[in-house]
Formats: sequence, C-alpha cells, structure tokens
Amino acid sequence: MHAIPVPPRQVLIGDAAAFVGITPRAIRHYHQIGLLPERERGADGRRRYGYAEIIRLLWIRRMADAGIALEDIRDAFAGAASGGADGADTGVSDGTDEVAGVLARLEDALEAQEDELRRKRDSVRRMRTLGSRLGLLDDIVSTRLEAAPEGSLREDDLDTLLVTERIFGPLGAVLQASRFLVLALHPDLRAESDRVDAAEEALDDSVAVDDPRVAQVAAERHAFDTRLLGMIEESGQPDEDDAIFDAWDERHPPEDAAGAPAPGKAGDSRARSAGDIIRSMPYDFSPARLRCMELALRLAMDETETETAAP
Repeated sequence: MHAIPVPPRQVLIGDAAAFVGITPRAIRHYHQIGLLPERERGADGRRRYGYAEIIRLLWIRRMADAGIALEDIRDAFAGAASGGADGADTGVSDGTDEVAGVLARLEDALEAQEDELRRKRDSVRRMRTLGSRLGLLDDIVSTRLEAAPEGSLREDDLDTLLVTERIFGPLGAVLQASRFLVLALHPDLRAESDRVDAAEEALDDSVAVDDPRVAQVAAERHAFDTRLLGMIEESGQPDEDDAIFDAWDERHPPEDAAGAPAPGKAGDSRARSAGDIIRSMPYDFSPARLRCMELALRLAMDETETETAAP
C-alpha cells in the first residue's frame, strides 16, 4: 500500500501562483492593492502561503474571470470581514485584401467580446440567483446542489468543491457534490460529520503518530464514510450522476479537447497534471492526522478486497 503523500503546510509564492493558475506578480499586486493580506517573511526572507490564502486566491481568480474588477473584489472581501464571495496574404498590391483581412479579424474579435460579455452577464445572473460562491462554481456543479435546502451548504463545502474543480475538473466536483448534498439533506448525518471532523482536527502536533486515538479516529472516519456512501447509494444519486456524465459527453465529444474535464480552464497555459496540482496544495495536517488518513484508507481498501474475494 502506498503511503499518502505528505502535503506541505505552506508553499512559496511560485507554487501558490502555479496552483491557482496566475503569476507571482499578480499575487504581489494583490498585496499592493490590499486584496490579499501580506504574510510575514520567514527567516529566509521569503513569504509562504497556507490553505486559507490559496482558497482566497482561487476565489479572487474566479471572480476576476467572471469580469468583476479587483477593486470590487477587495471591497467585497472587506465587507464580508467587517460583517462577519487570419486573413491570408494574396499578394494584391492595393491593400484591399489586407484591409479586408484586418476588418474580418476585428469582426471576429468583436464577436468574441460579445460572447464573453454574454458569459459574464450569465455568470453575474447566476451569482445573484444562487449566491456569490455557489454561482461561481461550474454550472453542472451548482445544478447538482439545487436540491439542498436554503442555507444548508457551508462555505467550507463550497471551498472544497472549488479546490476539487481546480484539480479534477467539473465532473470530479459533481461526484463530490453528492456527499455535500446528502449532508445538507440529513442534519443528523451532518452533525455526525462535524463530530468526526472535530476528532480529526484534534490530532494536532501534540499527538504522537502511534497514539491509540489515531487508530480510533481512523475507524470512526471509516465507519462514517461507509454510512455516508450507503445513503448516497440509497438516494439514487449515482444514477443521476451517470445522467450528468452522459449529458456532458454529448456536449463535449472526444475530439473537442476544450471540453475535456481537465484541471484549470481550457487554454489555461498554467494547467498542470492533477498529481502536480495536488502536491502543491498546502494543508496544515499534523503527522498524526496524516497517519489517521492512511489508516482510514487502509480500512476502506481492506473492506473492498474482502467484498471482492467473497463468493
């Protein structure tokens, strides 16, 4: 069994920028305009960024991609904090073909701008209808969560889905959305999830890797995940997910490379493999908590092997 790779607790500005799909210069600009608080420099004179900063940078990029000005994004964050989201060359000497080519390219550019404006308008409408964070997720992800009661989805849920979209694309986030939908529809299950989450968070740096609590919490996580997966199956969501996948395939045929559910947006020059992205996402997990995750994964794998081997 392969051990779970140990994620960095914090990353340098280059890795933070690469994960989000922007440049280090953009992050420095965010610092300058007050959009992203500056971290203190370490002993080596370099700043490091943790999970909270990466989440904020991801939301900033999504909002900027939706056409929202950086100043407005900054004010929105400040308000939330105070309140507690080609023409061909034909060789003709009179320049007629050249001018025609320029005009054709200009028309194409204007049409592209119109399409972009429509996309941004649709994004703003979705944000106003669904709420700023939910509306910034991909359409198929936010649609998957329509059945959730109002106010039942938490910011942490949407943060997690945003990270999943970045790593695995919209289809990966659709699968994960099923988990949050069941939690939203069953308050008792949400309460149990909170209890297990709290037990995992309690495995901080003061807890040894071989502390008995590590194995105990791993068993609790496995038992909870087993129950949750069972409720997802009973709800019929896997069949609904299959229908979503089929509809996606119809809209994005194999030859349409831009439609592939790859990390990042189509044409994103900074798109990387899922493995590279995962390794550069910081999580502040203690060794004990990482060990707990490994043990829970092993329990799940052992159970799967037992079921497969059964006659």
